[in-house]
Amino acid sequence: MRSRIGAVITLTATLLIPAVVASAAPLAPAAQENKLQLFRSVQRQVLQYPHYTVFDSVSVQIDNGTVTLIGKVTMPYKRSDIERRVAGVAGVRQVVNQIEVLPVSKGDDDLRLAIARAIYGHPTFRPYASMVNPPIHIIVERNRVTLEGVVNDEAERLLARSIARTFDAFQVTDLLKTEAEASSDLENL
Repeated sequence: MRSRIGAVITLTATLLIPAVVASAAPLAPAAQENKLQLFRSVQRQVLQYPHYTVFDSVSVQIDNGTVTLIGKVTMPYKRSDIERRVAGVAGVRQVVNQIEVLPVSKGDDDLRLAIARAIYGHPTFRPYASMVNPPIHIIVERNRVTLEGVVNDEAERLLARSIARTFDAFQVTDLLKTEAEASSDLENL
């Protein structure tokens, strides 16, 4: 079921949909559709950024044309490039960039690469490895690992977490969502 939903929601780990739902008042159907279109346009700009990898994570909050970017990236230029790309989206009035740059660390680099190889080398996840935007993002900061993204089901979530925990990290945090959870979040936008 990774077809259309996967393409639309792949960034859910990286574009946390619950943050977009922060509006207190329910939106009229036209306003909801416009917000969804804006979300998808912003999502597309982040996903199509050529330097966005499984080691980066960007979430989005949208409020009345103001887009707040939150997350972590591995290089400083990614932070400004993503902001510039999102600012050019029709309907975006302002961009608030709260993306953090992960600290430079050979140990973190080695850990993120080892975990990515183990996860995407596992037979269950191997088909995702060849995707332009693989669905599981591995964020490593000071030897602490966070898994974000969308997987097919609970079994894949548990397997990815289990693989990540086999490495010598201080902590592994699982923020993965199943496609059903991500789809529900998208519908509630």
